[in-house]
Amino acid sequence: MFRNYFNISLRNLWRNKAFSAITIFGLAIGLTTCLLITLFVTDELRYDRFNQKADRIYRINADFFVNGAAFKERYAPGQLGPVLQADNPNVENYVRFIRQGNILVKKDNTTLIEHNASFADSTLFDVFSLKMIAGDPKTALREPHTMVISEKMALKYFNSTDVVGKTLQTDNVNTYQITGVIKDVPDQSHLHFDFVRAMSELEDSRVDGNWMSDNYATYVLMREGATGEQLQSYVNAATKKYMEGPLQKMTGSSFADLEKAGGHFGYNVLPLTKIHLQSPLADEAEPSGNIQYVYIFIAVGVIILLIACVNFMNLSTARAAGRAKEVGVRKVLGSQRTSLIFQFLTESTLTTFFALILALALTVLLLPYLNQLADKHIRLEAAYFVWALPFLLVTTIVIGFLAGSYPAFFLSGFEPIKVLKGKLNSGFKGSWLRNSLVVFQFASAILLIVGTLVINNQLNFIRNKKLGYNREQVLVLGNTQSLWTHAGSFKNQVLAIPGVESGTMTASLPTDIRQNTSIYSRDAAHSNGQVSGFPEWYVDADYINTMGMKMASGRNFSPDMPSDTFALLVNETAARLLGFNDLNEKYLYTDRPLKVIGVVRDFNAGSLKSKIPPIIFRLQNSPGNMAFRIHTSNIPGLIAKIKSAYESQPGMGGQPFVYSFLDDNFNRLYLSEQRTGKIFISFAVLAVLIASLGVFGLITYAAEQRTREIGIRKVLGASVTGIVALLSKDFLKLVGIAIVIATPLAWYMMSRWLQNFAYQVQMSWTTFALAAFIAIMITLLTVSYRAIRAAMANPVRSLKAE
Repeated sequence: MFRNYFNISLRNLWRNKAFSAITIFGLAIGLTTCLLITLFVTDELRYDRFNQKADRIYRINADFFVNGAAFKERYAPGQLGPVLQADNPNVENYVRFIRQGNILVKKDNTTLIEHNASFADSTLFDVFSLKMIAGDPKTALREPHTMVISEKMALKYFNSTDVVGKTLQTDNVNTYQITGVIKDVPDQSHLHFDFVRAMSELEDSRVDGNWMSDNYATYVLMREGATGEQLQSYVNAATKKYMEGPLQKMTGSSFADLEKAGGHFGYNVLPLTKIHLQSPLADEAEPSGNIQYVYIFIAVGVIILLIACVNFMNLSTARAAGRAKEVGVRKVLGSQRTSLIFQFLTESTLTTFFALILALALTVLLLPYLNQLADKHIRLEAAYFVWALPFLLVTTIVIGFLAGSYPAFFLSGFEPIKVLKGKLNSGFKGSWLRNSLVVFQFASAILLIVGTLVINNQLNFIRNKKLGYNREQVLVLGNTQSLWTHAGSFKNQVLAIPGVESGTMTASLPTDIRQNTSIYSRDAAHSNGQVSGFPEWYVDADYINTMGMKMASGRNFSPDMPSDTFALLVNETAARLLGFNDLNEKYLYTDRPLKVIGVVRDFNAGSLKSKIPPIIFRLQNSPGNMAFRIHTSNIPGLIAKIKSAYESQPGMGGQPFVYSFLDDNFNRLYLSEQRTGKIFISFAVLAVLIASLGVFGLITYAAEQRTREIGIRKVLGASVTGIVALLSKDFLKLVGIAIVIATPLAWYMMSRWLQNFAYQVQMSWTTFALAAFIAIMITLLTVSYRAIRAAMANPVRSLKAE
């Protein structure tokens, strides 16, 4: 019996090839999109879960708000980890990291710049699950000047992983003995380890240091059964016990004083598995994700799959009405209702099965494109299929049942006499269900169109917003600390090159995420309420000019005034916070009085997701970076001259010449949003395509159902334009209803998304009007093609049977 249902279903699908192709292709696109989004979301949710103890690992983050100045970062005092383990039996272990970032590594006669380097405690392998290929994890990082490297780095520098006992020279001065090689850390990790040096060589890590200095990324491993809430209570107790005294000595304020003033001073614990997607910090060691984007993509995947399913159901119900006579004939010939139900359900399920096969093929073809858009390395691993195949099979059956339920249960109940007399063929207008589904399709598509437009508008707003500094034509040089005492002469040599307008040496750039924070007081006594922590930027006298910043009042640093070493600049936000309405004898105090000589106009430091922070500028020739404002039509030639000057400096032969442009550094702050925008556009296009396929199928059905009507109208003198308008207006009404429903929903959803940015574009009515226009035009283009063909058909053919 089932074989008979199967053969009949195949014949029906082949007989209606156009409908079948539209249905299968539309549903396949929906399933493909859902599969790709599932792979993306799964990859995001898997971050750090390769660690066997991931559910028991927490990081400790600083969170201060002292006298109007806020401070949040992923660091804690060096003593906090050891104290937590010593004072609390539920703390099983801890590991600290410091100086996470780049490292210079010598290979033969050249020096390369490498990333993912850090100092770490020897407990690293007790906390994180890092598989060691060579060496002993228990002793690998115990001794000073020892190093563990990744498999990738071992092959790069030695062409082998059998390197224990060999040495590497780093940062031009240090030599480390390699004591271990670890497997490359999986992509789904918020930290990657390529060079891990022993923490024991750093004296500050072995002695009681400054409790008020946050320099260590500290991870704590709790014992089985212990909770994050318990760890938070331990951290709170340790903070009060060990830090309240130093805080009061430094700021004149106790914890109670801060709370009365609306402030706070403490540390928050964050589960390891939430760092990638739910960290509230902007200065993560590596680019992080966003849980909101995960939710958005899940919603988009569900919406597109629903659009595809609705498309399938629409076409199925449209076809079902045309098969009413078939049902009548079958019933007259003795077919039972149950057999008709199974026939329709078999046909529907077979259609979804073909769509699933096509979707799997499309997923394999489009996965590289998704990886390129999202900057990922997702692979179709066997583990995916363990849960994906059962899910897909269940989805196929459910979709097939839902799409086939209308013809199966509704048409199978028809009375044969009424069917054969043609009293049940109500056409397009008669189906409120089908019309509702079309409204849902286009409302969903409009939601995605609005989302795409708003995301693009926000990104354009970010790119074009006046930041308070000029990021165009600024060449930034890295690795300039290797110049040592020759940094000044190199700067002057570059300034002499035609095309270089100005230059600066600085440890701080406007595009940097993390800045040093120092304590300043309004009075020499560091009285209660007079002390705040401010980001502290070390700049030279050419910084303001090179960055294109402006002075609001006072003057800039001057190289001709030695006393400026003990002077300060503040930005307008800091001046307001400090209550400096003028600069008449205004001082800030650390261990000495520092005169405020100028106020810099506010500029956006870091990401536009955060408001402009208060900033203190100190005069210091810090060669951590150099930046040069250039003006030339031959940028490659100018860079080549600067590189030649760099390599000609004493001792710089073989050193890496690293450069970037300030505007590129700025754009990298928004990589996540840029990728999200591109992915969103791709999915929105797919949603519109599926909806268009559905409308195309329905207009084809409507034209077939109204063939005689169109023929009669043409005989009576109706024009092609009039007939096209007749067939189009029903669909345009439905699109109008979809616009009315989707507009407030889109406004609400995108308003929530824009709340992620401190500076955001204002949503205009033109955005919603453009989305509505796009939906209407897509409908008209889709409908017009089929409607024009129907209107231009010879009426004799449609009426001759009459």
